[in-house]
Amino acid sequence: MSSSARLSTVVLDAHDAHELAAFYQRLLGYVVRAEEPHWVLIGPPPGTGGTSLAFETEPAYVPPVWPTRKPGDQQMMLHLDIEVDDLEAETARAVAEGARPADHQPQDDVRVLHDPAGHPFCLWTETPS
Repeated sequence: MSSSARLSTVVLDAHDAHELAAFYQRLLGYVVRAEEPHWVLIGPPPGTGGTSLAFETEPAYVPPVWPTRKPGDQQMMLHLDIEVDDLEAETARAVAEGARPADHQPQDDVRVLHDPAGHPFCLWTETPS
């Protein structure tokens, strides 16, 4: 059975949609495609590939806890995986842009970080088999 449905965008909530969108613009080299007072859509520059991201202001936003430490913690609903060529350099750049490294780092070829709103995301690099 065929469907005309297509996933177009991943939306992240934050206390300030514009602030979080600006972080991901710097991190990914994306451009603003649309914006409203409480919502921003960013994506790759025209002619390049990639997934669009949107950000929505949610006044009652509570950052997730990763890894979950105790019952009742706000659980992570999803995370972004961002492939990079140079893991150490891109980790340093992400931190300079406002990310913070997670306390727990589960793999050598992945760096788990938290964006300024507290969403976990992973920088990863392909390692030779």
